[in-house]
Amino acid sequence: MCDLVARTGRHQQRYDAGCRLVAGCIPFRFRDSNVSGNSNSEKIVEVLMINSTSGPGLLFPKGGWENDETVQEAAVREAIEEAGVRGELMDFLGYYPFKSKTHQDEFCPEGSCKAAMFALLVKEELESWPEQSTRNRTWLTVPAALDRCRHPWMRDALENGFSKWHAGKDISEHH
Repeated sequence: MCDLVARTGRHQQRYDAGCRLVAGCIPFRFRDSNVSGNSNSEKIVEVLMINSTSGPGLLFPKGGWENDETVQEAAVREAIEEAGVRGELMDFLGYYPFKSKTHQDEFCPEGSCKAAMFALLVKEELESWPEQSTRNRTWLTVPAALDRCRHPWMRDALENGFSKWHAGKDISEHH
């Protein structure tokens, strides 16, 4: 049984000019390519995605940013709640606007949302987590993840946020 509990309800939800503020992350890890057993084998980046509870395709963990937490804390919390992973929050990848049919409410009648996305270097995969009964985790290479991504804005975050950020950094040295 999981001791962690997912937050529910929207009474703490942050809004900005009629736009629901969301925090999320692209969890990633390095895997050795080990093609020829060469000790200098290239490290392959894999990203972690979860299934959508409302249809086909895969997602990155994300959810409402609440009044009692920083945006970084919200991104880390969502990674634990939805994907059951902990790690080191690296860098802010950008804000990504999107529309949500499920989050239309009195404060946000258009369903407009803005997601702050971060890169999260995964250090631990939890055996049990709050949304385990409805979420499956899948590790994918970036091209495979782009292909299976449910939402265009998440694809944009992966392709133009994460991939460009990753290409500009040598973070494999930290691993």
